[in-house]
Amino acid sequence: METHRRPKILIDLEKLNTFGTEGCPACGRIFELGEAVVLACGNWEGQKYVHEDEATFDKDTNSYYDRRYYNDTLR
Repeated sequence: METHRRPKILIDLEKLNTFGTEGCPACGRIFELGEAVVLACGNWEGQKYVHEDEATFDKDTNSYYDRRYYNDTLR
C-alpha cells in the first residue's frame, strides 16, 4: 500500500484570526500569514497545527508528530 504525506496548510487570514496569540504548541512562536503548517500529534490531546519545520512525518502511522515529542517518546 502506498502512503502519502498529509497536505501542508498555509496560514491564511481566517486561520490567523482563529489562532490569535495562541501560537505554535511545538515551539511557542506566533503563526504568521503564509507560513506552512501541518496537523501534528504531540504532548497535547488530539492534533494541533504546528510549523512544518517543527514536525516529523512518520510513514508507519502516516502522521506528523511534534519533532521533540517524536524523538523523545516514539524513537
